[in-house]
Amino acid sequence: MNRFLRPKKPVSPMQTRLLRAACYFFLAFGVLALGYAGFVFADSNAYQAIEIKKFEQPGRLSEPHILAEGDVIGEMQVPRLGLSVMVVQGDSPASLRHAVGHLAKSALPGEWGNVTLAGHRDRYFRPMRDIHLGDEVRFKTLEHNFEYVVESIEVVAPSDIRVLEVFTGHDLTLITCFPFYYVGPAPKRFVVRAREVEKMPRTELARE
Repeated sequence: MNRFLRPKKPVSPMQTRLLRAACYFFLAFGVLALGYAGFVFADSNAYQAIEIKKFEQPGRLSEPHILAEGDVIGEMQVPRLGLSVMVVQGDSPASLRHAVGHLAKSALPGEWGNVTLAGHRDRYFRPMRDIHLGDEVRFKTLEHNFEYVVESIEVVAPSDIRVLEVFTGHDLTLITCFPFYYVGPAPKRFVVRAREVEKMPRTELARE
């Protein structure tokens, strides 16, 4: 008899039970994964809404202190992209789940140096895939409003620390993983460099 015409062996009851158990397991795993993703999304959105409301309260003044991991620094905006997100100190997984993180060893807005921010490509920095040279970037702190203009966009290796160097003395660098739609740990980094063009006290801006 042709081997392709031989009847298949019937599936045993044990194999049927194992297959059914595997289906239930993967179904339960998928439901839990979706539930966790939904929780993270809702949690981060709630955090953003609360912190933005607190940040925009009139008359708030910050007291000088050493920033700790997770402390709010300000709000970053890219108006053309409709991007608006709170920035916190540090780049721990917890901080990056709720906001964009400020690299602790980089300069703060208003200081001489390179203000470096990192964010997840599948959350707050997803709109950056459409950023252009010349785009305006705003960074609002409790004391001042800083405006930057994008001067370079590049994709680099994760080991390329050149992007952390100071160029003009008042720089802003935005870093996220690349490609934007890559599944799993992305192999590259998407880097946007901007130069400060204006600094204005928030009290003056409010009067305008």
